[in-house]
Amino acid sequence: MRPPVSNLEVLSEERQGHFWHFKYPLENGETYQFPVAFDEEGNATAFETRDYIAIATTRPETMLGDGAVAVHPNDARYGGIVGKRVLLPLADRYIPILADEYPDPELGSGAVKITGAHDFNDYKVAKRHNLPLYILMDTKGRMVSDEHVPLKYRGLDRFEARKQVVADIEALGLLLMVEDRVIQQPVGERSGVVMEPMLTDQWYVRVAPLAEPAIKAVEDGHIKFVPDSWSKTYFQWMHNIQDWCISRQLWWGHQIPAWYAVGETNGEIADNTPFVVAKTEAEAKEKAAAKFGKDVELVRDPDVLDTWFSSGLWPFSTMGWPDATKDLEFYYPTTTLVTGFDIIFFWVARMTMMAGHFTGKMPFDTVYIHGLVLDENGQKMSKSKNNGIDPLLLIDKYGTDALRYTLVKEVIGAGQNIRLEYDRKTDESKSVEASRNFTNKLWNAARFVMMNLDGQTPQALGNPYPPQPGRARGHRPYNGGSEEGLELCDRWILSRYYQVVKETRDYVESYGLGEAAKGLYEFIWGDFCDWYIELVKSRLQKDAEPNSKKVAQQTLAFVLEGILTLLHPFMPHITEEIWHTLTQTGDADCLAVQAYPEVESSLIDAELEQQFELLFGTIRTIRNLRADADIKPGVKVTAILQSDSEKERQLASNSEVYIKDLAKVETLTVTASLDAELGQTITGVVGTLQVLIPLAGVVDVAALKAKIEKKLTKLEAEIKSIETRLANPKFVEKATPDIVQGARDALAEAQKQGEILRDRLKLF
Repeated sequence: MRPPVSNLEVLSEERQGHFWHFKYPLENGETYQFPVAFDEEGNATAFETRDYIAIATTRPETMLGDGAVAVHPNDARYGGIVGKRVLLPLADRYIPILADEYPDPELGSGAVKITGAHDFNDYKVAKRHNLPLYILMDTKGRMVSDEHVPLKYRGLDRFEARKQVVADIEALGLLLMVEDRVIQQPVGERSGVVMEPMLTDQWYVRVAPLAEPAIKAVEDGHIKFVPDSWSKTYFQWMHNIQDWCISRQLWWGHQIPAWYAVGETNGEIADNTPFVVAKTEAEAKEKAAAKFGKDVELVRDPDVLDTWFSSGLWPFSTMGWPDATKDLEFYYPTTTLVTGFDIIFFWVARMTMMAGHFTGKMPFDTVYIHGLVLDENGQKMSKSKNNGIDPLLLIDKYGTDALRYTLVKEVIGAGQNIRLEYDRKTDESKSVEASRNFTNKLWNAARFVMMNLDGQTPQALGNPYPPQPGRARGHRPYNGGSEEGLELCDRWILSRYYQVVKETRDYVESYGLGEAAKGLYEFIWGDFCDWYIELVKSRLQKDAEPNSKKVAQQTLAFVLEGILTLLHPFMPHITEEIWHTLTQTGDADCLAVQAYPEVESSLIDAELEQQFELLFGTIRTIRNLRADADIKPGVKVTAILQSDSEKERQLASNSEVYIKDLAKVETLTVTASLDAELGQTITGVVGTLQVLIPLAGVVDVAALKAKIEKKLTKLEAEIKSIETRLANPKFVEKATPDIVQGARDALAEAQKQGEILRDRLKLF
């Protein structure tokens, strides 16, 4: 028996190949008139007398197994010879010319050879016309030693046989021409080897009755795909499903439940050996005795079930099925299957069919489809290609959480394939490194917070609001009560925190895990670490006002504890470690079993968040202006904020302490109009708010301008030099592509720097 390969494991590739055109002589030298010229209306105007019919093939070696030549019934060129016979060259046997709908009169000569044992379409034609089927090759691609294969070809590799067949046909004067062209070749997905369609004896399952309830379950909404678009892929395959070849010639697996009555064929399994199919060997013996009227020697089929057949049983067989176990009753059916789109056919469909047939229940209600992790070249990782990325190497270098977070953020959430940036020389990955940097940021922020809690836990510190009575602690919520003690930035971070709680819960519940991970990243790195911690640093000093310091500590501890809880499903190890240190709990109490944060809508203030965006924009603008003017970090400046909006001016005034602290501002003036005598200033704009920094007494404007002009002159000379080099044809032609591209990149960078310097000069 020959090993089968699923159609799903065969790829169609374009490869350079040939069409060999052969003559098949008519029996007894008969002739017919073949049209070779036509008028404008398509009528034949000239004929050629032929004593052969022309066929074309991409696999000349298979002609030895031809059972007929077929032409279309409406092809008038061959109407007079349908029913006659031709001599099959080399095999020295006669085969019929028959009419069938399969040949396309517009392709080639319109006549096709029918090799039923080695082509899927030819097999259908052969079955329709009851043609003999000649198997030409063994499982290793060598020509078999059967009588229908001439002696000289027996044992040859199929490609060696191809060369010999072509040479022999040419020697007989029957080779019309060889046409070079690109052809579609079936190749093994894993091996890349050209696959050979061939007739074998295998066990099949009639799939249509299994597919009907599985299709209906998705159509009726009992099973939904996320994203829903993948249901179309599921339907496309299920509606066109064919009987399933379930037998494999492997050394392990679930053995086929079939027994051969070898006692009827001299103790051997032959093509005519009768068999019985049963659940157990005892049942097989009973069936055999009933069938043959006596006890016969039985041998179980050595084949095993297709791996996907066995895998399709997984949802319920792992729970003790077919026995009615407690596990099966409690856990089956499950809820959500998380898998890749590449095995919708292989596994998802198999599970729905198997479960529907054996249990009467679908195995899950949701199929969540995520993308695939591809290698750095965009190829699917596989053992045969040796392009797999070892996760253990990445874990050793960057940590388990970093790798896990990268996959969730980039693959599971997006539902699309990603290339995992990877340098095989150094085992480095930029994408995983970015996640490792995020874990470092979280770790350092947590250390800072805990260093400033005076040894107290979040529970001991309490909240600015008392906890709502009767609510589980999971993560202590605010109850939306008195705001006494909270400062502006405290209310802002709590609003942002609860907004992120809402977004994260919404994303997770709708399977948007990647979006949830990205949202947490932006909140933790940006809002909490870059802004809120910086805003409250001055309130944590020893000489800070006690109540303000306590509220800052309470808010820091509360938000950090919430961050750890929100992030835990995405980064379980580092969050668990930090949480135990923060809360000073023992091993018996784990973050993993705490309640997930809930939304406190009363503390979400969209207007306040919008106002803080203006505040942060103002701080960033002042920082950028300082950099443009080369003002040293330790030097404090005077800043003027001008706006026609009273609301913006009020916000700026309320935020004065933050602007002064984070932007190194000595004096801040908020005004509706500007003094005409401001002197030399540099200016920026945030929305409708104008930001000005007077330079008198802070910067030597003339010296700074001269410095910038000197840099610009030097840069322009560099730009001219690179442009001259790139304009030289000899340089572009003779230099390596890397050097040429390097010069182009250097030119682009220099031009960008030139634009920045010119913009800076406009400030003076």
